[in-house]
Amino acid sequence: MARTSAASSYIPTENNVKPVKKMNKKLRMSFISYLFMAPALILVSIFVIYPIVYSIPLAFTDYSAIGDTHYVGFDNFNRAFQDEEFWIAMKNSALFVACVPVLQFLSILLAVVVNTKLKGIVFFRVMYYIPVITSMIAISIMWSFIFNQDGIINSLLLDMGIINSPIYFLADTKYALFSLMFVTIWQGLGYYMMLYLAGLQSIPAELLESAMIDGANKRVAFFKITLPMLQPYIWFCTLFSVLSALGVFDVVFAMTKGGPDGSTMVMNLYTYKKAFSSFEFGYSAAAGLVMSVITTLFSLLIFIYGRKGGSDNG
Repeated sequence: MARTSAASSYIPTENNVKPVKKMNKKLRMSFISYLFMAPALILVSIFVIYPIVYSIPLAFTDYSAIGDTHYVGFDNFNRAFQDEEFWIAMKNSALFVACVPVLQFLSILLAVVVNTKLKGIVFFRVMYYIPVITSMIAISIMWSFIFNQDGIINSLLLDMGIINSPIYFLADTKYALFSLMFVTIWQGLGYYMMLYLAGLQSIPAELLESAMIDGANKRVAFFKITLPMLQPYIWFCTLFSVLSALGVFDVVFAMTKGGPDGSTMVMNLYTYKKAFSSFEFGYSAAAGLVMSVITTLFSLLIFIYGRKGGSDNG
């Protein structure tokens, strides 16, 4: 009876109704958000997360799609560490990371150039971005023609008398990897340029104007104001481009297939060939797992460094 009396005496007020309504609205918005993300999350779970998880136990077996599968412990890893081609692929993947500082420097430079208010600058921004939205396979085919012994580069160099015989950009072990790295930088330039351009345009103009009034020239303003404020963008772009460099596959597959003599073999192509040419899925999973650990370590290092830099700026 006393409980009924207490309940009947409860009168909702504006103060205790508002938090309930606010919580319900927040839950409803969260539900709607997850509903919109559900199709993408399901696809990522099926085609990305499940294969990654499945490859971990697979790396400890001799699964080859033919015959019985047996547990082999760390044999696949021992074999990988003793395989010369594995180390060549690892070295070439690491060399691709050397593209990152060049790519970031050129992207910042290009972003600064296209950030100016010149007539027709939008046209140049679009032109620089076109390679980003073009298929890497199409780009690879185009550059294969350009790098050909009868291609435009060799023709120009021969006509100008700089060389006496054609350079085999993709068939010579001295040039093949650098040619692929050049194509990778060229293709990624527009993407990172747009990110840095967004960063440049987010810097308040008042800061630069104040620096100019205080006597700073353009060079000082760039290094003391613009570049430090771009640091979060540099961190993100560096992290993303390192991951892309370590995971390079399409340009190598389309242009050289790891040749000549394995000089352009990279880890993703190595694991692909072991899985789908030699049908050594267990061994391929082990090699891929090693690369995943290295990639994760690289990412963590850059992430920690970037967070530290971001905090300092903040």
